[in-house]
Amino acid sequence: MHDDRTLVEARLARVLDERIRPAVYPESVPLEVAVWHAPGEPVPVAEGLAAAPEPVGVGARWGAPWGTSWFRVTGSVPERWAGRTVEAVLDLGFDENMPGFQCEGLVYRPDGTPVKGLNPRNQWVRIGAPVEGGEEVRLHIEAASNPVILGYHPFRPTPLGDKETAGSAPQYTLARMDLAVFDETVWQLVADLEVLGELMAELPVDAPRRWEILRAVERALDAVDLQDVGGTARRARSCLADVLAAPAAPSAHRISAVGHAHIDSAWLWPLRETVRKVARTTANMTALLDDEPDFVFAMSQAQQWAWVKEHRPEVWARVKKAVADGRFVPAGGMWVESDTNMPGSEAMARQFVHGKRFFLDEFGIENEEAWLPDTFGFAAGLPQIIKAAGSKYLLTQKISWSRTNSFPHHTFRWEGLDGTRIFTHFPPVDTYNCSMKGAEIAHAVRNFKDKGVARRSLAPTGWGDGGGGTTREMVARAARLRNLEGSATVTWETPSAFFAKAEAEYPEPPVWVGELYLELHRATLTSQAGTKQGNRRSEHLLREAELWAATAAVRTGFPYPYEELDRIWKTVLLHQFHDILPGSSIAWVHREARATYARIAGELDGIIGRAQRALAGEGTVPLVFNSAPHTRAGVPAGGARTAAADGRTALDARPGGGYVLDNGLLRTEIDARGLLVSVHDTEADREALAPGRPGNLLQLHPDLPNMWDAWDVDAFYRNTVTDLTDAQEVTAGEDGASVRVVRSFGASRVTQVLSLAPGERRLVVDTEVDWHETEKFLKLAFPLDLHAERYASETQFGHFFRPTHTNTSWEAAKFEACNHRFVHLQEPDWGVAVVNDSTYGHDVTRTVRDDGGTTTTVRVSLLRAPRFPDPETDQGVHRFRHALVPGAAIGDAVREGWRINLPERHLTGAGEVAPLVTADRDAVVVTAVKLADDGSGDVVVRFHEAHGARARATLTTGFTATGVEVTDLLERPLADTPAPPLDGDRITVRLRPFQLMTLRLKRA
Repeated sequence: MHDDRTLVEARLARVLDERIRPAVYPESVPLEVAVWHAPGEPVPVAEGLAAAPEPVGVGARWGAPWGTSWFRVTGSVPERWAGRTVEAVLDLGFDENMPGFQCEGLVYRPDGTPVKGLNPRNQWVRIGAPVEGGEEVRLHIEAASNPVILGYHPFRPTPLGDKETAGSAPQYTLARMDLAVFDETVWQLVADLEVLGELMAELPVDAPRRWEILRAVERALDAVDLQDVGGTARRARSCLADVLAAPAAPSAHRISAVGHAHIDSAWLWPLRETVRKVARTTANMTALLDDEPDFVFAMSQAQQWAWVKEHRPEVWARVKKAVADGRFVPAGGMWVESDTNMPGSEAMARQFVHGKRFFLDEFGIENEEAWLPDTFGFAAGLPQIIKAAGSKYLLTQKISWSRTNSFPHHTFRWEGLDGTRIFTHFPPVDTYNCSMKGAEIAHAVRNFKDKGVARRSLAPTGWGDGGGGTTREMVARAARLRNLEGSATVTWETPSAFFAKAEAEYPEPPVWVGELYLELHRATLTSQAGTKQGNRRSEHLLREAELWAATAAVRTGFPYPYEELDRIWKTVLLHQFHDILPGSSIAWVHREARATYARIAGELDGIIGRAQRALAGEGTVPLVFNSAPHTRAGVPAGGARTAAADGRTALDARPGGGYVLDNGLLRTEIDARGLLVSVHDTEADREALAPGRPGNLLQLHPDLPNMWDAWDVDAFYRNTVTDLTDAQEVTAGEDGASVRVVRSFGASRVTQVLSLAPGERRLVVDTEVDWHETEKFLKLAFPLDLHAERYASETQFGHFFRPTHTNTSWEAAKFEACNHRFVHLQEPDWGVAVVNDSTYGHDVTRTVRDDGGTTTTVRVSLLRAPRFPDPETDQGVHRFRHALVPGAAIGDAVREGWRINLPERHLTGAGEVAPLVTADRDAVVVTAVKLADDGSGDVVVRFHEAHGARARATLTTGFTATGVEVTDLLERPLADTPAPPLDGDRITVRLRPFQLMTLRLKRA
């Protein structure tokens, strides 16, 4: 029997490949083809349609990298085909092994109506079913010759990642351009045989069902006349009818198939090309919805919907109709599928604000799930944000990529740092590009880790990233798997329907507490430093712009820039996409990102400057504007007044070389190598640095991961390290409170300024790196004399603790982790913070010294130099600011983290500017002060408890508030949450640890 099985499987594979699949198109005639190559960037559709193309033949080379070619195909349907189904088969030179990542096309009729996209496994355009014969065919194809970057050598450096370096050599060879008869019976036979053959291969060898299928397949193959497949296909299908009709067991696993096309908003293509990828895919999916009544398609990323609306109104009209019919479903409720580790608190909140509001405004639809299949891990603050946005579910796939530990659940409740729990699902199919193959369905069943208590999972189904979405073949497979013995059952459902059923069947799933750390792609916390700095700077500039514009609007009638801020926020949110902010896109993307961030900074500085000038008034009084959420040098948070310097810093030569900086609070010693050898907390009489271990130590590692250059850093990088201890220059600063250090290594140069300001308990380290290394990793180390089993990393609306030890494989896998503005380590009575203005990646390790003490080393990740997908990653000048804060409690870490990111602004004016809103407890951190988005003039204040303890605080308003409401992130009142009492200008609030709250204050 074993030989029978092997022979039948081999026979099936050959007959399908060589006879049956080719017979789907039994007759064909060539189309006439002409082409016009657009000069430069893509042109409007009308221009492409009106262009004068020149004749070209199949076999011609076409398509410079990143070019656009408009093909015109013409012909007539042969009279002899009357009554038959006819399709155009249009192959631009596709590689079917790569459904995305290559050339693509969008087909138009001569009047500009979009028909559908062309993709490697979706090359057909229906002409008629049936045709009358003699019809004239005229179609236009907007073809994009996007180069193959992630191809057969995915990690080889390539100049193709930027149009400025990609050259002009044609990338593709025009293949088939035909009119062809489509034999639907043969096509259905292919689907029958594929589904049964794949199911058969997944069943146990001794299972009766397997042999039942095998014999039916054998009879079907016997029934096919290999010289007349079309004439015998119906007979062959009849041999399979009984096995296809056998129903699934009542206990079968249930899969909710969701039509899907994961489209990275930028990655191995620029943003402008994503606009067209989305148009092609949405055209495909609306066409498929027309043909397949059971099919449902879901698309996330409001930005991508907005692109269709703006750039392809003819496609948008079809999308709107499909949404109204309930079958083209907005998903996710975010502006983009962003990274969730690095975006700051407000930015993460605004992802949901702008995403959900778009779907509400356009369709009146509010979805309840966050949809993040490909994001590289999830910060512990995210559950609270999801809930505060009015959502309650999360779907992701990426954690299945972890390389060390297998996540123990597929359906569970995820508890965030404030205690919020979100019902979460990881599809056990382990792909967000499911194609309904038998191996995928069987894997989902075997892999599902919640068997016995749950039996539902979701399968995102369709080719993404330019693959064109779900295909008719996938729909055909799903139809056969709807109720098939031996298989999981498959039903097309919306995400909301799946989550409602899954939660109902599994009301008490297991709970996972804390971050969802991806044990892969850790280097995305460091790659492309310029992009990350642009993001951090933009986030804080937006805070300032909203704060000062709102204050000026209330106080002076300053025109609040609603439209400008809305546009800029959406731009910043777009660039938080999970292949832009993480630094894993091609050079073109990051080149444009740097320019965009520079433009945004100019616009926001302009808004801030105009608002502050309106507030300051005319005069010569020197004013310091404090945008940070804590009082600074006598200047209130969100206000301005004159500030006086407090104390002085002494700078003296150090015996043996170097310098001593002492301001009475800290005494720091910098040796002749420019390294910190002592940072002494005078009040506590405590040394911060471990004995014999210098701080401010730059360390260089080789960095060639096993895979995914820009994405990964592998643990073995730590096996080899070079300490950069040679200094070319160690000199005293002219300000009398700083030391300048210059080093050279390889082809690079570092200039550092270590400064200790009067009255400050922090040593600031400004680092400028002129970086010209490749495949290297640069770290900045601070070995601390601290014994701590855990440390705190700031994340959205709070901080999260990670262990400093590696007791288990789960801890050992976190050898590179994310923080926002600070990391903090503490013994019960004394701690140290390391704060930063623009870095995210770090590692914390600890060792026991010969003297019995513990050295806990914090290392900040500064720069990498991967060569794929951008061969020039991070080459050039970078500037970083860090500060070491000895004697810091967690509140000090919070405060100093904000201060280093929000420097003071100095103006002259008439006098003091009072804050619009203040909180009387440092633990209550105001993250946003703005006017309400609806234009009502109400003031919106968002804040959270930042120390990890319960807090009672009083908010004081600097204007007459006539009412107060607790709202969600979209500034809508929460009906079940009572408003805090308003007593004159005072509002008393009580917060749980890390609780987030948004108040809407009515104005007279």
